[in-house]
Amino acid sequence: MKMVLLVAGFVALTFACWGAYGPTLHKGQMAMGGSRLRPLLCVGLAYFAIAVVVPSVLLWLGQESNGRFTFSGVSWSLFGGTLGALGALGIILAFNYGGSPAYVMPFVFGFAPLVNAFITVGISGKYKDMNSLTLGGMMAGLIMVSMGAFIVLFCAQKVASNKPSQAAPSASTSAETSAEAAAH
Repeated sequence: MKMVLLVAGFVALTFACWGAYGPTLHKGQMAMGGSRLRPLLCVGLAYFAIAVVVPSVLLWLGQESNGRFTFSGVSWSLFGGTLGALGALGIILAFNYGGSPAYVMPFVFGFAPLVNAFITVGISGKYKDMNSLTLGGMMAGLIMVSMGAFIVLFCAQKVASNKPSQAAPSASTSAETSAEAAAH
């Protein structure tokens, strides 16, 4: 039971952090004048501190006795890290070109699990063992994510801006504008 609670706790930590990632990264990007490279540098520094300094200290202290560095392990891990960094760059560029965290992040986190599932099945070679129920489940996931993306993108309620609203034009102003438009 303890292991299940630890797994659930760390999964909750991950979705809470990754869920907050887009909005906080966007806020930082906007605070740096819409820069693309400065937020990416900050992401890299944070990754370095958490993913290089902390494990290096723990390895030096002998906190992990099993495992060793291998060419294959290092290659796959560097490739995975590169994909993570490119994903961060993709999010920053999406924000830079007008994407909002309210739209970008649901797409990212909606489609990423599908990519994960297809790549995991492909790398493991288990696609040969897939039955129609498993394949149907993956297809159902793709359909549900696509529907969710459609709803978020096209049907979401627009957030009201902080700008003061302009009063609606009076009937006489509307009539004058229509008359001018018809004359041209």
